[in-house]
Amino acid sequence: MRLLPLAFTLLAATVLGLGVTWFAVSGSRGLDVVRSGPWEGWPRAGTVKADPYARAALARSGELPIELADGLLFLAGTDDAGRPIDGRCVTRISGVLPQARLWTLTLMDSDGRLIPNDAGRYGLTSAEAVYTDQGAIDVRLSPRARSGNWLPTGARSRVKVVLRLYDAPFSFASGAGDAMPLPHIVQEGCP
Repeated sequence: MRLLPLAFTLLAATVLGLGVTWFAVSGSRGLDVVRSGPWEGWPRAGTVKADPYARAALARSGELPIELADGLLFLAGTDDAGRPIDGRCVTRISGVLPQARLWTLTLMDSDGRLIPNDAGRYGLTSAEAVYTDQGAIDVRLSPRARSGNWLPTGARSRVKVVLRLYDAPFSFASGAGDAMPLPHIVQEGCP
């Protein structure tokens, strides 16, 4: 009879431990996060200094991280106001990007996959983007085609924006994301 409470305690501890671990690995890409507005980046994810949660998240996703010397990856799942980015709406990404030899901007669904679309447009690169007179980008995300810099959202209810800066000549410590402003994300209208 004394073994029953012990067995229940061990089962509860195991379930709780595995649940917390799964939540920590699936809900985050690591503890060493840098924020700039709605953008989040993990500069040490591809280095030997990556924290255990970043390593576990990368192992779980099968993703090959960018080494800090090669570039940085930033994700945004919300706009500047903190609302989730809705692919059924028109969303505008605008502003000057930090200096980098090359950048890419892509969209993912909530599961981290590219969004299939009839236009065959999965991203935008620095080589094909049309810039404003001030050297800024002005990109529209929407389910319907737009003139200029446009990425199709597939009318998904939730999308994430991925910005990769390659060969960027800057360095920053964790928490210094405000020193590196990234483009604004604003939802302009929903049908």
